[in-house]
Amino acid sequence: MQLFPMNEGNVDRVLRVVLGVGLLSLVFFGPQTWWGLIGLVPLVTGLVGSCPVYTLFGVSTCPRKRITA
Repeated sequence: MQLFPMNEGNVDRVLRVVLGVGLLSLVFFGPQTWWGLIGLVPLVTGLVGSCPVYTLFGVSTCPRKRITA
């Protein structure tokens, strides 16, 4: 069992990075609130490609490689 298994597909990863950057922008622009730091979570999980919550519930959006015999 891997510590950080790859369990996010490409679309999921891109959406997480965009959401993370958008939330982080709240720290510098707009209301300038520290709540924007919550954007680090989707940003990091999107860049790494592994979501701990997905691992906990056994969910994966990553396409599986087919094994041909």
